[in-house]
Parts: sequence; structure tokens; C-alpha cells
Amino acid sequence: MAETKTVTMDEQSRTGGEQAARAGVSVVVPAYNEEHGIGPQIERLRHVMEGCGRAFELIVVDDGSTDGTAVEAGKHAVRLVQQRRNRGYGASLKAGIAVAEHDWIVIIDADGTYPAESIPALLALGDECDMVVGARVGEDVNIPWQRRPAKWILAKLASYLAEQNIPDMNSGLRLLKRPLVDKYEHLLPSGFSFTTTITLALLCNDYRVEYVPISYAKRVGSSKIRPGHAYQFLMLILRTVMYFNPLRIFLPLGLVFFTYGIGKLGYDIYKENVSESAILGILSAFLLWGIGLLGDQISRFGMFIRKK
Repeated sequence: MAETKTVTMDEQSRTGGEQAARAGVSVVVPAYNEEHGIGPQIERLRHVMEGCGRAFELIVVDDGSTDGTAVEAGKHAVRLVQQRRNRGYGASLKAGIAVAEHDWIVIIDADGTYPAESIPALLALGDECDMVVGARVGEDVNIPWQRRPAKWILAKLASYLAEQNIPDMNSGLRLLKRPLVDKYEHLLPSGFSFTTTITLALLCNDYRVEYVPISYAKRVGSSKIRPGHAYQFLMLILRTVMYFNPLRIFLPLGLVFFTYGIGKLGYDIYKENVSESAILGILSAFLLWGIGLLGDQISRFGMFIRKK
């Protein structure tokens, strides 16, 4: 089972300083119509990274913005990647990571919601794990109330399917290794689900993931998240877990049908009249279990082939 852990800022300070590798870091900032926030965010990032004592680069990916995002970003010392049309959050991240010079990648949004000041805490844990996530569970978290119920439900579902607690499933502030992005690139979508997918992919494959509590400020400009994205996140969670651990879905689903079938069969025997629904419930359970086992074997075989 993959190991997840939430660490405090004091623990980060005690364990991170001497162990932190001095490898270079590429900071990738996807931006779509963020002309008012991109400039200040770049300056915050530069100030923070200069204090880390590492080689670093700032990569801004303009995702086909229709405002002055590219112009504002171009006023600063960054590597600017421009996409001709709006391709999505995940596509922007992949484009930025593709041109990165360093294997350690930090991703952070351009809207100022994620604290750039938390990046050193993530870097301090880099030697100990494969990905470090800034979990929005700190003292000051400004997530719109309209998004909280769906976010909570999806997080609980993802935690169940991944068989471990996930404090923040789709945080946009994280440190990860570039080879892992390359390994799972075929799964990573072009939309907002990029972070959700890489989280589940690593947790379901026994990679070590750490969580660092962070604050989450009100964004500059308007949010790109829409209510319809909740359905997309749900389907993506199910699809990703089906790819890595299908039994986690089919075993309990089959148990529901089996419990119903056995209960109905016992009632029918008592009434001396066995019904078709009882038999159908039991047969459906075995059918679901069989499909789950077949899916599990296909998943394991597919991952074995990719390792070769």
C-alpha cells in the first residue's frame, strides 16, 4: 500500500534542512486569462526560489489566453511557452514539464491562491518521497462553499478506492518527479483532472506521497472551475481506479447483490417459493466478481508490459 503522511511545519524544519537535495527545480505555472495575477505571482515565486539556494527556472505556460497574460508574463525573466489555443490545465502542465530542464517539478497556479512561501517546505521533503502535495487544510482556506460538498464526497470516494486517506485530492501546489509524469503521461488528461489522476496513479502503485498543510487564499480574477467538472472528476476517479485496482469497485458491488440474493433466497425458502430475483441476485454477484478478477488480471498484465 502506498504511504501517505501529513507533516507539520515544525517537522519540516527539523527534518528537511540537511536532507533536502540541492538538485535544480523547474517551477511550472499554467495560466489562462490571468493578466492581473501572473505578474505578482512570478515575483513571489522568484523571491521564494532565490531563498532556497537551488538552481531554478520559472516556466509560464500561456494556455491560449485572450487577454494580456502573455504580455505580462513576458515582462519578467521567465521561460514563456505559448499555446495557440486553450487546451486545458493538464495540457498546459504537460507542455511546461516537457521543456523543463530539471527533474524536480513544482506546479503552482497563476491566480495567487496557493502560497508560494510553502514551496521550501515541499522541497525539504523531496529526498523522502516521490511527490509532496500542499494540502489545503491549513488555518486559512478559502474554498467557495458551493464547491465544498462535491469536493468532500469525491475526496471520500477517492480515499476509499485508493485504500488510504487523501487530505487533498486535486491540490494545484505540489512537488513531483518528472520521470513519474513521463511514466503516466498516457493517463494524464488535458483538463483539470491532471492532479487528481497523478495522485491516484501514484497512491495505487505504492509510491510515497507526503502532504504538507497549506493555506488557500481567494483567487485573483474568476475561477475556471464549473459545476459540471464534478461529474468529470467522478468519472475520472472511477476510471483511474478501474485501471489500477478494479477489485476495489467490483468486490463490494458484487457483495451487495450477493447479500440481497441470499437474503431473498432465505425468505423464499421460508415461504416455500423460490423466486427468480433471488437467483438473479446471486448470479449477478458471481458475474461481477468474475469481471473484477478478469479486470484485475488485465490491469496487472498491462502494467507488467509497460515495465518491460
